[in-house]
Amino acid sequence: MKNRNHLATAGRVALACAALLMGAASTPAFAQSSKKILVVGDSAGGTLSFVDETSLTKLGYVNAIPDLKERLAEMDIIRRATYEVAKSTKGGDRFVDDIAVSLDGKTVFISRSNLSDVIAIDLSSPDHRILWRFPIPGINADHMGISPDGKHIAVSATSAGNFFVIDTATGQQVAKVPTGTFPHQNDYSPDGKYIYNSSLGIIPLPYALNSLKGKKQMTVVDAKTFQVVNKWTLPYGIRPNVITRDGKITYLQMSYLNGYAKVDMATGKVLNKVEIPMSDYAKANFKTKDDFPLNSAFHGMAINGAETKLCMAGTIDNYIVVASIPSMTTDRIIPSGSKPYWVSASSDGKRCYVSNSESNDLSVVDFESATEVARVKVGQYPQRSRLANVPPAILDNLKH
Repeated sequence: MKNRNHLATAGRVALACAALLMGAASTPAFAQSSKKILVVGDSAGGTLSFVDETSLTKLGYVNAIPDLKERLAEMDIIRRATYEVAKSTKGGDRFVDDIAVSLDGKTVFISRSNLSDVIAIDLSSPDHRILWRFPIPGINADHMGISPDGKHIAVSATSAGNFFVIDTATGQQVAKVPTGTFPHQNDYSPDGKYIYNSSLGIIPLPYALNSLKGKKQMTVVDAKTFQVVNKWTLPYGIRPNVITRDGKITYLQMSYLNGYAKVDMATGKVLNKVEIPMSDYAKANFKTKDDFPLNSAFHGMAINGAETKLCMAGTIDNYIVVASIPSMTTDRIIPSGSKPYWVSASSDGKRCYVSNSESNDLSVVDFESATEVARVKVGQYPQRSRLANVPPAILDNLKH
């Protein structure tokens, strides 16, 4: 009996070891050796800054507009006019709107705002060659979301009233989905079942004509059939938002609101709304709501891993707000760099990264202590930032 017990124990150990070895073998080599990177879109500079999450240092950059001369030269009079309109609306060139990186870290996808297209760049090639280009109709290519399996990208066509789903391998259109007016943010649910799209309404119209801005809509789409399964509207444009993992609640920012709201995802009912006092800087520099940049007072929001904290960019206020949820109480208001304009959570869910667009840096904030722990210099006018796992060989190929 004793020998049989020893044999059984040895067998279980052997099976456990085999399982571990099989698990290690099934994990791609790039995932085992990749570094956790925050890729920052330097919108005006037309570059992507690669920031090491561990050391919080900029490792290098990639040129996001290597074909700029070609794109400008091919524009006819009408296309050039729309380019200039987009440029004037946003206060200058905004080349990089959003970014996503392939699961293997070897390809980066970029929605290029004023150029109104999406491109894929091969990060493993010495010259960072463009693999494909997808033109977006209208005046602006906006926010993107990448599916959890990395096969699709959803990108908003601002003036066209829809978002496109693009095959990441080929750059071909998979679907075109109707949205509210001026579609903005796109996110996939963690399980990949749904795409969430939010819209702003017609930004150039003044605050007094808000009722004429169109549908400020949350659109929920089946990610397999690309059919709309739910939609609801709010009185004001839906700015950056986060949706809880169970898909039941969204915390969101709205056009003109110096604060944020909690909304039921099934019905669109506003469950709670918090207004944060304007800073002295905002009071002095933004006299009316029409002075707000692209209608936004707050623009940027991230949720921590435990879904107990929010980190928000007070864009007109030059501050960052850390709040506790679901109570929606303010933990602390933290001075930021100039014009904070986007927020991402760290890969471990313990920190948030806030893009300070006019001071060309990132504020790194600890959720729990609600304190800024670092400030990182990046490129010109940083906005969107996205997480990625990138192989060392790719990082060695960055420009400096």
